Amino acid sequence: MPFETAKAKPALSLESSPGASAYLAIRDLIYRTSGIYHPNEGLSVLITRCAHRMAAVGAASPLEYLEHLTTRPNRAAELRLLLNEITVSETYLFRYPAQLDALRNVILPQILQIKGFVGPKCLRFWCAGCSTGKEPHTLAMFLLEEKERLLSGWTWDILATDLNDNSLETAGAGIYAEHALRATSDGMRRKYFKDVGDKKLQANDLLRAQIRFDRVNLSDDSQMLFQKRVDVIFCRNVLIYFDPASKRRVVQHFYSNLLPGGFLFLGCDESLFHEDDSFRLVHFSGATAYWKPAAAQAVGGRQ
Repeated sequence: MPFETAKAKPALSLESSPGASAYLAIRDLIYRTSGIYHPNEGLSVLITRCAHRMAAVGAASPLEYLEHLTTRPNRAAELRLLLNEITVSETYLFRYPAQLDALRNVILPQILQIKGFVGPKCLRFWCAGCSTGKEPHTLAMFLLEEKERLLSGWTWDILATDLNDNSLETAGAGIYAEHALRATSDGMRRKYFKDVGDKKLQANDLLRAQIRFDRVNLSDDSQMLFQKRVDVIFCRNVLIYFDPASKRRVVQHFYSNLLPGGFLFLGCDESLFHEDDSFRLVHFSGATAYWKPAAAQAVGGRQ
């Protein structure tokens, strides 16, 4: 669930906005619900998104719109629609090839060696904040390409979650403009996509069958407690929109959700420095990841 930043128009500011106290109350409601925080200097994004929803419900002022979010009978549904507005994303398939290289060359062989001795030969992946599905579709193609080689005899489960209903609908359909596949090879396009006209391509049935999509709020502790026994988590360009307290709570859940020996991938410009010391930072060629040590190796760390 990466989020869209403010466009370069003269920014609406808190000081110049009527109903400033209402916007602050809306900001705090969003934070309590989702962990997403808009600092005062970034409030223009929230003001713009609220304007879209205010027009949709016919609210004449920010204060009236706050009532729609807090006291009206449809408040839960309206808050969900507002969250859809503020979690708009833009990305493309095969955006982080170095992370896939690390997965192929180091991480999966290590995990397969550990898991090959116990239990069923099944891998679990979680794309947390999957947006419109380009990340999990990339992962699914990667795994299918390794099915007869590295992953021979193994099965896998890909769970892809997001907070935005509209993004999840797009992800489930798997229909993308050609520009979104600009880093996808022609061979991959032919093998896993079909032309549906209007310069758009759709993931074929084989590819779409690899992924389960679901709505999960990363700040909802009750939901996070159920995402257990995962081998690899991808949460790229999501936590940068959380404040430190919310980020730490989500990362702690990720640590608990991963099996010992599992890995967490963040965006290339993200870090857990000063946020969490349970994971160990691992460097690969062109990429980094966070590793949950196996129990015997977690000296001084959380088990």
